Amino acid sequence: MVAARGIIALSVDADQRRALVEISRSRTEPANRVERARIILGYLEEPSAYAVARAMGVSQQTVTRCLERTAELGVLTALDDRARTGRDATITVEARTWLIGLACAKPTQFGYPHELWTTRLLAAHARDHGPRAGHPSLAKLAQGTVCKILAAHEVKPHKVRYYLERRDPEFEPKMAEVLCVYREVEMRRAVPGGAAQEPAVAVISYDEKPGIQAIGAVAPDLRPVPGTHPTISRDHEYKRHGTVTLMAGIDLLTGQVHAFVKDRHRSREFIEFLNMLDAAYPTGTAIKIILDNHSAHVSQETKAWLAARPEGRFQFVFTPNTALGSISSRGSSPKPPAPCFATSASAQNTSSNNASWSSSMISTATRSSTDGTIKSIPPHDP
Repeated sequence: MVAARGIIALSVDADQRRALVEISRSRTEPANRVERARIILGYLEEPSAYAVARAMGVSQQTVTRCLERTAELGVLTALDDRARTGRDATITVEARTWLIGLACAKPTQFGYPHELWTTRLLAAHARDHGPRAGHPSLAKLAQGTVCKILAAHEVKPHKVRYYLERRDPEFEPKMAEVLCVYREVEMRRAVPGGAAQEPAVAVISYDEKPGIQAIGAVAPDLRPVPGTHPTISRDHEYKRHGTVTLMAGIDLLTGQVHAFVKDRHRSREFIEFLNMLDAAYPTGTAIKIILDNHSAHVSQETKAWLAARPEGRFQFVFTPNTALGSISSRGSSPKPPAPCFATSASAQNTSSNNASWSSSMISTATRSSTDGTIKSIPPHDP
């Protein structure tokens, strides 16, 4: 006579039963968890492994193994697979560390002409030199494995991210002075009708764009023809006329752009720009110019021209990383900026304002002639 099979005792409380029911009805849980939850629930209803296996459509051995794991590990823990050891890592920790150190060095240090590593070059170098460095596990290193090791350590030797080194010891006060000027403009523009009034101080943000290619067409443009050529057709060939320099400044209060194009950018061309500003504003208006420390801006010729202007007519506010803080039209010593509140938001607004009119400057250069004619462009309506 066949002996009766023993009943496997399972301890399941109400919360665990509720969790088993939710898992057994889930459409997103893994299939093995759903199957095991149904086996346990079926066995709780009818404690017969044979009956549960027949109802579930699985073997009795599968049901018995699931129930034994449940009795050993617990109801919810038994739903998951056991942790497996997996295959032993073939690349040692020391070899990975050596590879990361290699990736952090420059390829030129190892005789390669490359400025940056590629994963293919890195894998080839590791295969050739790793075993001799005491890491035989790198003898068959694949490119994909290199990518995984670099990603695990968050190292990207094939990418370059730029930073700005602070070389100016007076960076902070110069930055504060520039931000104070922009803050002053912002406060004046916030006053109703402040920008429309005759300004006592004009604030000009100035810069230059050298090396602009001056090109001309060698054949006339073909105009659009309805039904045949919907656009203007232009010959691919062109004639080079050298390069030109765009010198431009925007009035931060009125939005008016002052610009002209010259073949070169020297002190004499910069003085021409200052003469244009001198003629564009009333004699009683102080002109404050924000600019960088180009050699033409601090040359002896420029200082002599400023010394010949009425006192207080021009004031230069240099951006950081300069050799000179600010000079007035008399060439006097720089004065400290007036107290003001400059925040990071002000700096961001300043950057966005400069970026918004820089593209307008480039288009102005292409419209201007290269014969040195001075241009003064009124502000455009938005």
